[in-house]
Amino acid sequence: MLREKSFRKQVAEIDWSQYKGDRVLVRGCAEVVIPTWAFLILTAQLAQFVDRIYFGELHSAVKIFTKENN
Repeated sequence: MLREKSFRKQVAEIDWSQYKGDRVLVRGCAEVVIPTWAFLILTAQLAQFVDRIYFGELHSAVKIFTKENN
């Protein structure tokens, strides 16, 4: 079972800048239930650096975030 406190700690240790300007696909897992809050935490971190975030499978991904160009 995924625990929020330890998950947040691990997420905080990732260098998210490595994804700067990228398009990222966030995928779920059919075998393990991933809580919605985990996807929200990842998306919030990624949105600071990436150009686009998609969710789902590669061939049917849904765009959930696009960085605005200022």
